[in-house]
Amino acid sequence: MTPALRFAPELLLLAQGVRCAIFDVDGVLTDGRLYIGEHGEVCKAFHTLDGHGLKLLAAGDIAPLVVSGRDSPALRRRLGDLGIEHAAFGAADKLLAAEPLLQRLRVAWSDVAVIGDDWPDLPLMGRARFACAVPNAHVEVRAAAHHVTAAPGGRGAAREFCDLLLCAAGRYAGLLDTQRGSLDR
Repeated sequence: MTPALRFAPELLLLAQGVRCAIFDVDGVLTDGRLYIGEHGEVCKAFHTLDGHGLKLLAAGDIAPLVVSGRDSPALRRRLGDLGIEHAAFGAADKLLAAEPLLQRLRVAWSDVAVIGDDWPDLPLMGRARFACAVPNAHVEVRAAAHHVTAAPGGRGAAREFCDLLLCAAGRYAGLLDTQRGSLDR
């Protein structure tokens, strides 16, 4: 069966060759709101579509990385549940935090895609091969992006980004067929 998902050919060309994708958390993997309890505990809401997208990305040989300006037990738990091994937490300088992760993976910036929503993400977006923003991102971030997702942050934007990268890599249809096959058993 032919996949229903389509992206513009020029967009797919820009995203071809990506081997690693860097995700911001607050505003991308979440809707950007922070729920803080009276004792300082932080709760975050993550979308299951985004989580499955991160797993599919890894299955498609594109390494997912997380570089977050904040740190919380909720975030660490979610990334652990998803099997995300490469992350930087509490990064005041996201570019500086991303460098050792990329070195460990032996990935150059010309092989990296980034999705962000606010000014701290701009240095990453400026270095990456492919930059993406969520529609609820700051105007400067949207202006710096090659693509702005249709879905908002925390509500499927990361999945859309993952799907785009998998389509550009020519792996989306194969992964979809694998899923369809497992449903028939």
